Amino acid sequence: MAQTYSLPSLPYAYNALEPAISAQIMELHHSKHHNTYVTNLNKALKDQSAAIATGNLPGQLALQPVINFNAGGHINHSLFWKNLAPPKTPETRTEAAPKLWEAIQKQWGEDKNVFRSKFNEALLGIQGSGWGWLVRQGNQGPLAIVTTKDQDIVGKDQVPIFGVDMWEHAYYLQYQNGKAAYVDNIWSVINWKTAEERYLGGSADAFKDLKASM
Repeated sequence: MAQTYSLPSLPYAYNALEPAISAQIMELHHSKHHNTYVTNLNKALKDQSAAIATGNLPGQLALQPVINFNAGGHINHSLFWKNLAPPKTPETRTEAAPKLWEAIQKQWGEDKNVFRSKFNEALLGIQGSGWGWLVRQGNQGPLAIVTTKDQDIVGKDQVPIFGVDMWEHAYYLQYQNGKAAYVDNIWSVINWKTAEERYLGGSADAFKDLKASM
């Protein structure tokens, strides 16, 4: 029997991230785009289970790219929703992540704007669709700013601290071609409390909510 995944509930209302991200974008992004990844993933896993049961190896191989893409979409969005929080709440203050900010400033300097500028540069440098991430390299390693293409996930030895969706569906209805404004405004809704928890934890902690049911 194939595992099945479900669309996670948001920890805030669709309009809670305004003005950084509109309610219209959040509703479409969550209930349509993310839900489509979950639906397609479940179908592909069911088809894969049938292919395994019948020994259909070519069928199994043909399904792998579909599973990779949609599983990545589900994983990335599940991480994304939880690393956001309503603006001006305690979670969006950098003071909510003292250990993480100590590491950031050790690596990029005391001026917080230097780190943000580096991260923004990486986001705006993505060609086509993809994601920008702050990751920790391994359980004890240094921080790094990385990008992933389409719905690829971060490397197996990287712990995702927080990510930013740079697909057009994440911003276009509100910002149109103004990606730079979206990138600037996303900082007002980063959940530093969650970022701190991920920084102090490991990969298993970051991905703990992605459990399937049978």
